[in-house]
Amino acid sequence: METKKKGEWCEITVPAKWNGISIESLLKVEWELPKKLLHQLRMEKGVTVNGEQRRWNELLKEGDKFQVHMFMEEEYGVEPEYGELHVVYEDDHVLIVNKPEKMDTHPAEKGGTGTLANLVAFHFQMQGLETKVRHIHRLDKDTTGGVVFAKHRIAGAIMDRLLMERKIKRTYAALVEGKVKKKKGTIDAAIGRDRHHATRRRVSSKGDEAITYYKVEKYFKKHNTTFVTLQLETGRTHQIRVHMSHNGNPLVGDVLYGGQTTYMSGQALHAMKINFLHPITKEEIEIDVPFPTKLNNIMKEFQRENV
Repeated sequence: METKKKGEWCEITVPAKWNGISIESLLKVEWELPKKLLHQLRMEKGVTVNGEQRRWNELLKEGDKFQVHMFMEEEYGVEPEYGELHVVYEDDHVLIVNKPEKMDTHPAEKGGTGTLANLVAFHFQMQGLETKVRHIHRLDKDTTGGVVFAKHRIAGAIMDRLLMERKIKRTYAALVEGKVKKKKGTIDAAIGRDRHHATRRRVSSKGDEAITYYKVEKYFKKHNTTFVTLQLETGRTHQIRVHMSHNGNPLVGDVLYGGQTTYMSGQALHAMKINFLHPITKEEIEIDVPFPTKLNNIMKEFQRENV
């Protein structure tokens, strides 16, 4: 699908699959925009076809130039801060970055700095973009890997819905202690707060539904650790960490949930792959996110010594 950014507007050449559908159907059915955003677009006359205002019940034709007011100027919402930012995917609508360890995804309070969101704000600033920094999901401070940001309000609304509908698939890599008994499995155990600890979670029948799928990739006998890949059906706080500890295999370095720091400090957990349908074009996006140097070196060392 051909899309072009023209100032604050996005111009899309109507493809064959949109031929014969109304403007309203495109916005409400194809993109499934929330009512509030639809109302805003109506009020600001934020949709044109071939440069002209049209009734929303008019039908689109293949080859039409469908224009939407997407890239309006907004405050960043966080302080721009210079720092190294590893971008793994970017277009006019979506940004995916590789979060390092020991960094929060966003500030805990207004004016906070030192987070991934601050670096993204600076990245936008250097591009001449004035748009709100919208993280679609978060990673724990010591978890590394891919984090998705939306670059405008329409992409943000669509990506938020995709996340809620569990249509953004994230694959994680983890190094856990001990030998995982089953080659692959499902951990279905509700998670709630631990009333004895301010930040810790625990498996609790009174908690929220939590489902984790795991697959054993490699057992390192000499170090008695297992490399596993995981996917989440749900997205509870500390879900993988809680579930693997509950399974008897805490993450290497995850002191909060019983892991040891023999090989590394901070949990050995990395968001290694992200899959989703692009919010605007509906094309399948699959992004591999490189491992951090420390975890990569440990894995290589274990592999070498396991031969």
